[in-house]
Amino acid sequence: MTTLVSKWNYPTTVRFGAGRISELPDALAQTGIRHPLFVTDPGLAKLPVVADTLKILDAAKIPYRVFSDVKPNPVESNLTAGIAMFNEGGHDGVIAFGGGSALDLGKLIAFQAHQTRPVWDFEDIGDWWTRADASKIAPIVAVPTTAGTGSEVGRAGVITHEASHTKKVIFHPKMLPAIVIADPALTVGMPGFITVGTGMDALAHCLEAYCAPGYHPMADGIAVEGVRLVLENLPKAVADGKDLTARAHMMSAAAMGATAFQKGLGAIHSLSHPIGALYDTHHGMTNAVFMPYVLAFNRPAIEERIERLSAYCGISGGFDGFAAAILKLREDLGVPHTLGGLIKDLAMDDARKDLIAEMAIVDPTAGGNPVRLTKEAALALLEEAIAG
Repeated sequence: MTTLVSKWNYPTTVRFGAGRISELPDALAQTGIRHPLFVTDPGLAKLPVVADTLKILDAAKIPYRVFSDVKPNPVESNLTAGIAMFNEGGHDGVIAFGGGSALDLGKLIAFQAHQTRPVWDFEDIGDWWTRADASKIAPIVAVPTTAGTGSEVGRAGVITHEASHTKKVIFHPKMLPAIVIADPALTVGMPGFITVGTGMDALAHCLEAYCAPGYHPMADGIAVEGVRLVLENLPKAVADGKDLTARAHMMSAAAMGATAFQKGLGAIHSLSHPIGALYDTHHGMTNAVFMPYVLAFNRPAIEERIERLSAYCGISGGFDGFAAAILKLREDLGVPHTLGGLIKDLAMDDARKDLIAEMAIVDPTAGGNPVRLTKEAALALLEEAIAG
């Protein structure tokens, strides 16, 4: 009897290609949305990419309202305000438009607007998702404007519990957007810092999914190709933000990472989450800082896998060659080598370090790390990320 037993779920309809944002009215019609709430972040809301998209809705005579009270790491008060606008306006669906923060919050508004229990009752623990009334979840059309989180093909949203400064993952299968419009032309205006941070987030997703224990060869295959796409195209997208081919490959890699990481994530994310919650850092850049330290920590369990990955990506030198390639990529892209390069005037006392380690080991992603993440190990990795 084989021990290869697993459960696989894969993503949704994706309309991929430059210019396909013009199909937004048709996507809404396909999902039955007649009066959408357009959820984006405050910075994006001021840019032409949003104005141009709203003109498409206006031309199609689709009534909408815009909600943009979204922090870089969304919090419960953002969700409460979004739900209030959704219900007051009688909206019947959500257009989640933007990077991971806007996508996550848009999905959470559609999910939570008509539930009767607190959002924390649906945290991604066991079968807590079954507590939700699935019939009350509004449909979602997702439009990513960055190439990082892959939230557009995910069945969860991340939100920070303000009282405990803890990031929580809220999960439900129906939080998966019904249709995704993945138009790489929308990412052309991304600043270099955001291009780097989101790209490194996609790399972290693919790398950790590939290294996570468990049997999921489809996730592994997608993750491996996602790693290759990032290594080859992120530098190009940073060097020339108008390189639509590189932008398209990065948008694919982002969706691939989120598709693959249903297999699992690991210590890169479990350490990054508390740093983001406590210091409001960019999630992808925080992942990028922790990446080489976690890679070295996991080496005993993943060396053979990384050797195969290196060969596929055309990197010589096996594990050491791959680790060197990651360090060079970070250096070439201007990623800080330590947390002090990411957090201004960083000063962590022992109590704060202890808190971060405690938060890391209970983070839902910690269980996917190929080497058990103990509190001692989390503290050691944090120290390395501080000292370099």
